Amino acid sequence: MSTLSIHRAGPALSVQDLGRSGTLRLGLSRGGAADRLALLEGAALLGQSTPCAAIEMAGMGGSFTADTPTRFALTGAAMRATLDGTPLTWNASHLLMPDAQLEIGPAIAGVYGYLCLASGIATPEILGSRSAHLGAGLGHALSAGDTLPFGPDTSPAAAPQRLSPEDRVSGGLIRVVEGPQTSLYSSETRARFAKTDFRRSTHGNRQGVRLDFDGEPFQATDQLGIVSDVIVPGDIQMTGDGIPFVLGPECQTIGGYPRIGAVIPQDLPKIAQSAPGTVLRFAFISHEEADALYQSESSQLRTLTANAEPMHRDPHDIADLLSYQLISGVTSGNELEEG
Repeated sequence: MSTLSIHRAGPALSVQDLGRSGTLRLGLSRGGAADRLALLEGAALLGQSTPCAAIEMAGMGGSFTADTPTRFALTGAAMRATLDGTPLTWNASHLLMPDAQLEIGPAIAGVYGYLCLASGIATPEILGSRSAHLGAGLGHALSAGDTLPFGPDTSPAAAPQRLSPEDRVSGGLIRVVEGPQTSLYSSETRARFAKTDFRRSTHGNRQGVRLDFDGEPFQATDQLGIVSDVIVPGDIQMTGDGIPFVLGPECQTIGGYPRIGAVIPQDLPKIAQSAPGTVLRFAFISHEEADALYQSESSQLRTLTANAEPMHRDPHDIADLLSYQLISGVTSGNELEEG
Protein backbone atom coordinates (compact mmCIF):
# COMPACT_ATOMS: atom_id res chain seq x y z
CA MET A 1 0.00 0.00 0.00
CA SER A 2 1.31 3.46 -0.90
CA THR A 3 1.38 6.26 1.63
CA LEU A 4 0.74 9.98 1.70
CA SER A 5 2.84 11.73 4.33
CA ILE A 6 1.68 14.89 6.09
CA HIS A 7 4.55 17.20 7.01
CA ARG A 8 2.49 20.21 8.03
CA ALA A 9 -1.20 20.33 8.84
CA GLY A 10 -3.73 23.09 9.33
CA PRO A 11 -5.83 23.01 12.50
CA ALA A 12 -8.81 21.17 11.02
CA LEU A 13 -7.72 18.49 8.58
CA SER A 14 -9.60 15.20 8.53
CA VAL A 15 -10.41 12.26 6.29
CA GLN A 16 -13.93 12.53 4.90
CA ASP A 17 -16.07 10.57 2.46
CA LEU A 18 -19.83 10.73 1.96
CA GLY A 19 -20.43 9.61 5.53
CA ARG A 20 -22.52 6.89 7.13
CA SER A 21 -26.02 5.74 6.36
CA GLY A 22 -28.37 3.96 8.72
CA THR A 23 -26.70 5.13 11.91
CA LEU A 24 -29.36 7.54 13.15
CA ARG A 25 -30.83 4.64 15.11
CA LEU A 26 -27.50 4.50 16.94
CA GLY A 27 -27.66 8.18 17.76
CA LEU A 28 -24.96 8.94 15.19
CA SER A 29 -25.46 11.50 12.43
CA ARG A 30 -24.29 10.88 8.89
CA GLY A 31 -21.15 13.01 9.08
CA GLY A 32 -19.03 13.02 5.93
CA ALA A 33 -17.72 15.92 3.88
CA ALA A 34 -19.08 19.35 4.79
CA ASP A 35 -19.20 20.12 1.05
CA ARG A 36 -20.33 16.88 -0.58
CA LEU A 37 -20.31 18.49 -4.02
CA ALA A 38 -16.54 18.94 -3.71
CA LEU A 39 -16.09 15.17 -3.36
CA LEU A 40 -18.24 14.63 -6.45
CA GLU A 41 -16.06 17.13 -8.33
CA GLY A 42 -12.92 15.31 -7.20
CA ALA A 43 -14.39 12.02 -8.42
CA ALA A 44 -15.24 13.56 -11.81
CA LEU A 45 -11.73 14.96 -12.24
CA LEU A 46 -10.12 11.64 -11.35
CA GLY A 47 -12.49 9.32 -13.21
CA GLN A 48 -13.91 7.65 -10.11
CA SER A 49 -17.24 5.84 -10.39
CA THR A 50 -18.13 6.96 -6.86
CA PRO A 51 -16.42 9.50 -4.60
CA CYS A 52 -13.57 8.14 -2.49
CA ALA A 53 -12.35 9.34 0.89
CA ALA A 54 -10.32 12.56 0.68
CA ILE A 55 -8.66 15.04 3.01
CA GLU A 56 -10.96 17.88 4.09
CA MET A 57 -9.12 21.10 4.93
CA ALA A 58 -11.01 23.77 6.87
CA GLY A 59 -9.48 27.16 6.15
CA MET A 60 -5.88 25.95 5.88
CA GLY A 61 -4.15 23.10 4.07
CA GLY A 62 -0.82 21.50 4.76
CA SER A 63 2.31 19.99 3.24
CA PHE A 64 2.22 16.55 1.63
CA THR A 65 4.41 14.01 -0.19
CA ALA A 66 3.62 10.61 -1.68
CA ASP A 67 5.89 7.61 -2.11
CA THR A 68 4.41 6.51 -5.47
CA PRO A 69 3.04 8.48 -8.43
CA THR A 70 -0.62 9.37 -8.10
CA ARG A 71 -2.99 11.88 -9.59
CA PHE A 72 -4.78 14.17 -7.22
CA ALA A 73 -7.54 16.77 -7.50
CA LEU A 74 -8.06 20.02 -5.58
CA THR A 75 -11.70 21.01 -5.10
CA GLY A 76 -13.99 23.01 -2.82
CA ALA A 77 -12.73 26.25 -1.26
CA ALA A 78 -9.89 27.67 -3.36
CA MET A 79 -6.57 27.63 -1.50
CA ARG A 80 -3.07 28.69 -2.44
CA ALA A 81 -1.33 25.55 -3.71
CA THR A 82 2.07 24.78 -5.20
CA LEU A 83 3.87 21.64 -6.34
CA ASP A 84 7.61 21.96 -5.86
CA GLY A 85 7.08 25.70 -5.90
CA THR A 86 4.97 25.81 -9.07
CA PRO A 87 1.47 27.28 -8.55
CA LEU A 88 -1.37 24.83 -9.14
CA THR A 89 -4.79 25.37 -10.65
CA TRP A 90 -7.71 24.71 -8.29
CA ASN A 91 -10.71 22.64 -9.43
CA ALA A 92 -8.31 20.54 -11.47
CA SER A 93 -6.34 17.30 -11.36
CA HIS A 94 -2.54 17.06 -11.24
CA LEU A 95 0.19 14.43 -10.93
CA LEU A 96 2.08 13.99 -7.67
CA MET A 97 5.42 12.27 -8.17
CA PRO A 98 7.38 10.61 -5.33
CA ASP A 99 8.96 13.13 -2.99
CA ALA A 100 7.49 16.13 -4.83
CA GLN A 101 6.31 18.65 -2.25
CA LEU A 102 2.65 19.59 -2.39
CA GLU A 103 2.01 22.75 -0.37
CA ILE A 104 -1.54 23.93 0.29
CA GLY A 105 -1.94 27.23 2.12
CA PRO A 106 -4.88 29.28 3.41
CA ALA A 107 -8.28 29.52 1.77
CA ILE A 108 -8.61 32.38 -0.69
CA ALA A 109 -12.40 32.01 -0.91
CA GLY A 110 -14.70 29.62 0.90
CA VAL A 111 -14.01 27.42 3.93
CA TYR A 112 -13.54 23.73 3.06
CA GLY A 113 -10.95 22.64 0.50
CA TYR A 114 -10.41 19.01 -0.50
CA LEU A 115 -7.35 17.00 -1.51
CA CYS A 116 -8.63 13.97 -3.42
CA LEU A 117 -6.37 11.12 -4.55
CA ALA A 118 -6.97 8.99 -7.64
CA SER A 119 -7.68 5.83 -5.66
CA GLY A 120 -8.84 7.56 -2.47
CA ILE A 121 -7.55 7.47 1.09
CA ALA A 122 -7.68 3.85 2.30
CA THR A 123 -7.87 4.19 6.06
CA PRO A 124 -10.00 1.52 7.81
CA GLU A 125 -13.76 1.95 7.72
CA ILE A 126 -15.65 2.46 10.96
CA LEU A 127 -19.39 1.73 10.79
CA GLY A 128 -19.23 1.75 7.00
CA SER A 129 -17.31 4.97 6.47
CA ARG A 130 -13.77 6.33 6.59
CA SER A 131 -15.04 9.74 7.71
CA ALA A 132 -13.77 11.16 10.94
CA HIS A 133 -16.77 12.12 13.08
CA LEU A 134 -14.99 14.24 15.63
CA GLY A 135 -18.11 15.02 17.63
CA ALA A 136 -18.71 11.30 18.18
CA GLY A 137 -15.06 10.46 18.80
CA LEU A 138 -14.64 8.44 15.58
CA GLY A 139 -11.31 9.05 13.87
CA HIS A 140 -9.16 12.07 14.59
CA ALA A 141 -7.98 15.38 13.22
CA LEU A 142 -4.90 14.90 11.05
CA SER A 143 -1.59 16.36 12.14
CA ALA A 144 2.02 16.58 11.02
CA GLY A 145 3.66 13.17 11.08
CA ASP A 146 0.54 11.26 10.05
CA THR A 147 0.77 8.90 7.08
CA LEU A 148 -2.31 7.83 5.15
CA PRO A 149 -2.54 4.70 2.95
CA PHE A 150 -3.86 4.90 -0.57
CA GLY A 151 -4.25 2.40 -3.38
CA PRO A 152 -2.51 2.40 -6.77
CA ASP A 153 -3.40 4.92 -9.44
CA THR A 154 -4.15 2.78 -12.49
CA SER A 155 -3.86 5.74 -14.88
CA PRO A 156 -1.17 8.08 -13.56
CA ALA A 157 -0.41 9.31 -17.08
CA ALA A 158 -3.99 10.39 -17.76
CA ALA A 159 -4.27 13.97 -18.94
CA PRO A 160 -5.05 16.56 -16.25
CA GLN A 161 -8.70 17.62 -16.12
CA ARG A 162 -10.41 20.76 -14.91
CA LEU A 163 -13.90 21.92 -13.99
CA SER A 164 -15.49 25.35 -13.85
CA PRO A 165 -17.98 25.06 -10.98
CA GLU A 166 -20.61 27.66 -10.27
CA ASP A 167 -19.82 30.10 -7.48
CA ARG A 168 -20.82 28.71 -4.08
CA VAL A 169 -18.48 30.69 -1.84
CA SER A 170 -20.11 34.12 -2.09
CA GLY A 171 -23.30 33.41 -0.18
CA GLY A 172 -26.48 34.87 -1.66
CA LEU A 173 -29.90 33.28 -1.84
CA ILE A 174 -30.52 29.97 -0.06
CA ARG A 175 -33.69 28.01 -0.81
CA VAL A 176 -35.56 26.42 2.08
CA VAL A 177 -38.69 24.34 2.52
CA GLU A 178 -41.15 24.38 5.36
CA GLY A 179 -40.94 21.71 8.04
CA PRO A 180 -43.20 20.34 10.76
CA GLN A 181 -42.56 23.34 13.02
CA THR A 182 -42.63 26.17 10.48
CA SER A 183 -46.25 26.86 11.39
CA LEU A 184 -45.14 27.73 14.92
CA TYR A 185 -43.82 30.96 13.43
CA SER A 186 -46.35 33.59 12.46
CA SER A 187 -46.67 34.62 8.83
CA GLU A 188 -45.16 37.99 9.78
CA THR A 189 -42.16 36.29 11.39
CA ARG A 190 -41.62 34.02 8.37
CA ALA A 191 -41.86 37.02 6.04
CA ARG A 192 -39.32 38.93 8.14
CA PHE A 193 -37.04 35.88 8.10
CA ALA A 194 -37.17 35.85 4.30
CA LYS A 195 -36.36 39.58 4.08
CA THR A 196 -33.45 39.53 6.53
CA ASP A 197 -29.82 39.68 5.47
CA PHE A 198 -27.99 37.18 7.67
CA ARG A 199 -24.23 37.04 8.11
CA ARG A 200 -22.41 33.78 8.65
CA SER A 201 -21.07 34.07 12.19
CA THR A 202 -17.55 33.29 13.36
CA HIS A 203 -19.23 30.65 15.52
CA GLY A 204 -19.50 27.56 13.35
CA ASN A 205 -18.05 24.14 12.75
CA ARG A 206 -19.03 20.81 11.22
CA GLN A 207 -21.94 20.59 13.67
CA GLY A 208 -23.57 23.79 12.48
CA VAL A 209 -23.13 27.49 11.80
CA ARG A 210 -24.70 30.42 13.58
CA LEU A 211 -26.27 33.25 11.59
CA ASP A 212 -25.96 36.82 12.84
CA PHE A 213 -28.48 39.50 11.92
CA ASP A 214 -29.86 42.87 12.92
CA GLY A 215 -33.30 43.14 14.46
CA GLU A 216 -35.58 41.23 16.77
CA PRO A 217 -35.03 37.50 17.45
CA PHE A 218 -37.24 34.96 15.69
CA GLN A 219 -39.58 33.52 18.31
CA ALA A 220 -41.98 30.62 17.81
CA THR A 221 -45.24 30.18 19.69
CA ASP A 222 -45.42 27.45 22.32
CA GLN A 223 -41.79 26.54 21.66
CA LEU A 224 -41.34 25.35 25.23
CA GLY A 225 -43.88 22.57 24.58
CA ILE A 226 -42.04 21.02 21.63
CA VAL A 227 -41.21 17.33 21.89
CA SER A 228 -37.68 16.51 20.76
CA ASP A 229 -37.55 14.73 17.41
CA VAL A 230 -35.18 13.79 14.61
CA ILE A 231 -33.10 16.54 13.04
CA VAL A 232 -30.84 16.40 9.99
CA PRO A 233 -28.21 18.54 8.21
CA GLY A 234 -29.80 21.62 6.67
CA ASP A 235 -32.41 22.10 9.37
CA ILE A 236 -32.55 25.72 10.58
CA GLN A 237 -32.93 25.56 14.33
CA MET A 238 -33.73 28.59 16.47
CA THR A 239 -32.14 28.64 19.85
CA GLY A 240 -34.19 29.59 22.86
CA ASP A 241 -33.29 33.26 22.31
CA GLY A 242 -34.35 33.19 18.64
CA ILE A 243 -30.95 32.93 16.93
CA PRO A 244 -30.81 30.66 13.84
CA PHE A 245 -28.28 27.88 13.35
CA VAL A 246 -28.03 25.84 10.15
CA LEU A 247 -27.11 22.28 11.09
CA GLY A 248 -24.07 20.61 9.52
CA PRO A 249 -22.95 17.04 8.83
CA GLU A 250 -22.00 16.33 12.45
CA CYS A 251 -25.21 17.69 13.94
CA GLN A 252 -26.92 15.92 16.78
CA THR A 253 -29.63 13.45 15.80
CA ILE A 254 -32.44 14.72 18.04
CA GLY A 255 -33.31 18.27 18.96
CA GLY A 256 -35.88 20.17 20.90
CA TYR A 257 -35.40 23.67 19.49
CA PRO A 258 -37.97 24.73 16.87
CA ARG A 259 -36.98 24.73 13.20
CA ILE A 260 -38.29 27.41 10.89
CA GLY A 261 -37.42 25.34 7.82
CA ALA A 262 -34.75 23.28 6.08
CA VAL A 263 -32.17 24.16 3.43
CA ILE A 264 -32.58 22.05 0.28
CA PRO A 265 -29.65 19.69 -0.40
CA GLN A 266 -28.59 21.60 -3.55
CA ASP A 267 -27.87 24.73 -1.48
CA LEU A 268 -26.07 23.12 1.46
CA PRO A 269 -22.64 23.58 -0.18
CA LYS A 270 -23.29 27.34 -0.15
CA ILE A 271 -23.81 27.19 3.61
CA ALA A 272 -20.67 25.09 4.14
CA GLN A 273 -18.51 27.35 1.99
CA SER A 274 -19.70 30.66 3.44
CA ALA A 275 -16.85 32.23 5.34
CA PRO A 276 -17.59 34.35 8.42
CA GLY A 277 -19.25 37.59 7.40
CA THR A 278 -20.73 36.21 4.18
CA VAL A 279 -24.26 37.50 3.60
CA LEU A 280 -26.98 34.88 3.23
CA ARG A 281 -30.67 35.32 2.49
CA PHE A 282 -33.40 32.68 2.56
CA ALA A 283 -36.37 32.07 0.29
CA PHE A 284 -39.15 29.57 0.97
CA ILE A 285 -40.05 27.31 -1.94
CA SER A 286 -42.70 24.61 -2.13
CA HIS A 287 -41.92 20.94 -1.67
CA GLU A 288 -42.95 20.40 -5.29
CA GLU A 289 -40.37 22.96 -6.41
CA ALA A 290 -37.73 21.34 -4.20
CA ASP A 291 -38.54 17.91 -5.63
CA ALA A 292 -38.20 19.28 -9.16
CA LEU A 293 -34.77 20.71 -8.30
CA TYR A 294 -33.52 17.51 -6.69
CA GLN A 295 -30.74 15.65 -8.45
CA SER A 296 -29.24 12.48 -7.01
CA GLU A 297 -25.53 12.50 -6.29
CA SER A 298 -24.93 9.77 -8.86
CA SER A 299 -26.65 11.96 -11.45
CA GLN A 300 -24.60 14.96 -10.35
CA LEU A 301 -21.42 12.91 -10.76
CA ARG A 302 -22.37 11.91 -14.29
CA THR A 303 -22.98 15.55 -15.19
CA LEU A 304 -19.70 16.69 -13.64
CA THR A 305 -17.78 13.92 -15.41
CA ALA A 306 -19.28 15.01 -18.73
CA ASN A 307 -18.31 18.62 -17.99
CA ALA A 308 -14.69 17.87 -17.05
CA GLU A 309 -12.34 18.94 -19.79
CA PRO A 310 -8.62 18.55 -20.46
CA MET A 311 -6.52 21.25 -18.85
CA HIS A 312 -4.32 23.05 -21.33
CA ARG A 313 -0.99 24.16 -19.89
CA ASP A 314 2.09 25.85 -21.27
CA PRO A 315 4.77 23.10 -21.60
CA HIS A 316 7.30 25.55 -20.12
CA ASP A 317 5.28 25.48 -16.88
CA ILE A 318 5.08 21.68 -16.62
CA ALA A 319 7.91 20.50 -14.41
CA ASP A 320 6.80 16.85 -14.73
CA LEU A 321 6.20 16.98 -18.48
CA LEU A 322 8.07 13.74 -19.21
CA SER A 323 5.92 11.90 -16.68
CA TYR A 324 2.91 12.14 -18.96
CA GLN A 325 2.18 9.95 -21.95
CA LEU A 326 1.51 12.75 -24.40
CA ILE A 327 0.55 10.65 -27.42
CA SER A 328 -0.50 7.02 -27.43
CA GLY A 329 2.66 4.92 -27.81
CA VAL A 330 5.04 7.80 -26.97
CA THR A 331 6.54 7.73 -23.48
CA SER A 332 9.30 9.35 -21.48
CA GLY A 333 11.93 7.20 -23.22
CA ASN A 334 13.72 5.74 -20.20
CA GLU A 335 11.60 2.61 -19.86
CA LEU A 336 14.42 0.31 -21.04
CA GLU A 337 16.79 1.85 -18.52
CA GLU A 338 14.23 1.20 -15.80
CA GLY A 339 14.11 -2.39 -16.85
